Amino acid sequence: MGDIKVRGKKEDEDEKAEVDIWNYVFGYVKIAVVKCAIELGIADAIDKHGSPMTLSQLTTTLKCEPPRLYRIMRFLVHYQIFKEEPVTQDSFGFALTPLSRRLIRHGERSMAAFILLESSPVMLAPWHSLSARVLDSGNSPFETAHGKDVWSYAEENPRHSKLIDEAMACDARVAVRALIEGCPQVFDGIKSLVDVGGGNGTALSMLVKEFPWMHGINFDLPHVVAVAPKVDGIEYVGGDMFECVPKADAAFFLWVLHDWDDEECIQILKKCREAIPQDKGKVIIVEAVLEEDKNDKLEFVGLMLDMVMMAHTKKGKERTLKEWKYVLGEAGFTRINVKPIHAVQFIIEAYI
Repeated sequence: MGDIKVRGKKEDEDEKAEVDIWNYVFGYVKIAVVKCAIELGIADAIDKHGSPMTLSQLTTTLKCEPPRLYRIMRFLVHYQIFKEEPVTQDSFGFALTPLSRRLIRHGERSMAAFILLESSPVMLAPWHSLSARVLDSGNSPFETAHGKDVWSYAEENPRHSKLIDEAMACDARVAVRALIEGCPQVFDGIKSLVDVGGGNGTALSMLVKEFPWMHGINFDLPHVVAVAPKVDGIEYVGGDMFECVPKADAAFFLWVLHDWDDEECIQILKKCREAIPQDKGKVIIVEAVLEEDKNDKLEFVGLMLDMVMMAHTKKGKERTLKEWKYVLGEAGFTRINVKPIHAVQFIIEAYI
């Protein structure tokens, strides 16, 4: 009986493998079709229409070739990105789902710009050098593909820089909302906050609006803050976080420190320690914490992000709690609090 059970389990595993392997053979197809849907504006069209749209209506609105658009929609419906709903007794239309609502370009919870960034030729090219990166400690895959690191490339290519800022803004809208709803007390008593690597200011704008007593400082590279939308209550400062950080009651990081190795993080955090008050100042870090919550449905995102760091940065990585404690301790922070929020990231508060 024991042999039969073992043989049955192996057969089940083999059958599962026969199915799963095709997801790797054609894994890119999903992201390519979703990117196509964003570029065509399918979700935007249905949202603007206000009700399910027939293929004929979609074809007319998007100026697409009907049989090809149908094939795209058939694929997207199969993966439950869109759904079919009756329009009349004899016809059906395509409707939005919670997932496709996140493909609306200017939707409240849109991730469209993030998908367009990660599926762009610039960001896809480095993945072809991932194995070489594992074998060698030389240039990052991004540098191998483009001849310079991601930050230098963005500085010389404004369109790509804008795409990065828009993608980071997508996550900021989700993560900061989760932070405000889950841990608003983090900002108690803070009169000034410097967002280090604040990009186009989306995160800081949300925080200043929610906590109007707080003066915000959006600190990033000069070419980034130069084009950031200006918002009342926010000061815009260009500079280099490795050299100096503007003084404030607290320093805020959202998906910045994972771009750098431990020594670089320690250097950045030491500059923050110099910028905040010694008695009540703190650093607020919004980042993934690997292996911290095994029941977290978003844990896999942290592992994927770690691979993204390997492909797109020279030494960046996602960190475990033990690794976060190390870099913060080496930078002179003696006490930390870690709190989960309803997002990929955790909240890490670090005190001198």
